Amino acid sequence: MRPQYSYGDEVRVTRNVRNDGTYPGKETGEFLLRRGSVGYVQNVGTYLQEYIIYSVHFVEADILVGCKEEELIPASETWVPSVFEFRDKVVCSIPLSIAGEVVAEPGTVGEVLKVLRDEVAGVQYHVRFTGRTLQVPEKVLQPGPKDSAIEA
Repeated sequence: MRPQYSYGDEVRVTRNVRNDGTYPGKETGEFLLRRGSVGYVQNVGTYLQEYIIYSVHFVEADILVGCKEEELIPASETWVPSVFEFRDKVVCSIPLSIAGEVVAEPGTVGEVLKVLRDEVAGVQYHVRFTGRTLQVPEKVLQPGPKDSAIEA
């Protein structure tokens, strides 16, 4: 188990960071950092001798946060920002079909399962709509209601 980053490396966090209960002075679940924020590695350690954890100082927010390796990318790597993220509720703005069969009508509420960032193709998502998971481009999605139930 060798760390990918070392002291002073500039890194970017790939998902929003919330307090998991280890950040002092903030409530568990409270928002700490927006995905795409850039910081500098201050320390490298392990958790349970299984996970590499980086202490990263995010200068703009003046916050020091522990991040797992899979939550980070080099800051120099191309970053494609997204409107939605994991577990966000979304609504399709056009009919979505598979092999000509419409499986989600406009207005159908879905839930984002995964964000796919690509420089050329742009942002796409794996979204769960009415019992099916579809890969959908960002441009055909709109924010969904905050408290809606999703059909499995």
